[in-house]
Amino acid sequence: MPNAAFAIRQVTFDCHHPSKLAQFWSAATNCEIVADYGDFVLVDSTPALGFQRVSDPTPGKNRIHIDGGGVDREILVQRLKGLGAIELSSHEAPGLVWTVMQDPEGNEFCVGSPEA
Repeated sequence: MPNAAFAIRQVTFDCHHPSKLAQFWSAATNCEIVADYGDFVLVDSTPALGFQRVSDPTPGKNRIHIDGGGVDREILVQRLKGLGAIELSSHEAPGLVWTVMQDPEGNEFCVGSPEA
């Protein structure tokens, strides 16, 4: 089948406070909030990030998480902590270094070294 590939266009977070969480991710990614419908907020990144209000987000560890990084992992980790993220742990494997963090609503994400 030609053109049958699945293209990821958006990652959506279930959350209690869509505007607040969108503000964190907007600042973290240096991307704009392009729509705020109260119960759903959209950040224009690649892929787009959506934040939807739900009455009861799934408890426990999230099964999918975002991996990202930048030029200097340690500086980026400090910047994200200043925005409200929590640093959980750091790990190393041959050729890889990453830090596991949580956003203000507890969603885990990883910040990797530039070569990761």
